[in-house]
Amino acid sequence: MTRSADRLTTIIEPIVSRMGYEFVGVELLPREKQSVLRVYIDSENGVLIEDCAKVSHQLSGALDVEDPIRGHYQLEISSPGIERPLFKLADFDRFKDQTVEIDLVKAVDGHRKYRGLLTGVRGNSILLSFDDESHEIPFDLIKKACLAVDVFGVKQRKRNGK
Repeated sequence: MTRSADRLTTIIEPIVSRMGYEFVGVELLPREKQSVLRVYIDSENGVLIEDCAKVSHQLSGALDVEDPIRGHYQLEISSPGIERPLFKLADFDRFKDQTVEIDLVKAVDGHRKYRGLLTGVRGNSILLSFDDESHEIPFDLIKKACLAVDVFGVKQRKRNGK
C-alpha cells in the first residue's frame, strides 16, 4: 500500500466502520485533470446506491477538512462487486480457495501477471496454485489483485499465453 493510500485509509476506514459498513479498500487513480478516489464498501446485506450516497456524504465532509489529496478529484463509493479487489494480506486469507488475478510491480519468475487458485498465506506472502504447481508471491510486490470470475470452468493458469 502506498503512503497516500495509508493516509486515506486512516481517514476513511473509521468513518465507514462507524456507519456499519465494511471498509474494503481505497484506490487513488491519478488523472490528468481530475483524479478519482474510489472507496470500496460492503455489508452483510450488500450495498445499494443509497448506501453509497450516505457514505459519500459523510466522507466528503471529512475529506474536505483533512484535505489529503492535491488538486481536484472525484469521490466514488462502490461495492466491491463480483471481481472484488483484495487490498490487505488478511483478504487473501479470507478468500482462500478462490481464483484470483494478480498484477505485480515487478516480475516474479519472469511474469508480472498471474491468475490461479489462492491456496493460502504464509508469512508476508500469498500462495497461488496454477499449472499443477504452487507459487509463493511476496505481498509487497502486489500492485493490484482481485477475485476472478471463472464463468466457463476453464483450468486456471498463468496469464502468459500458455
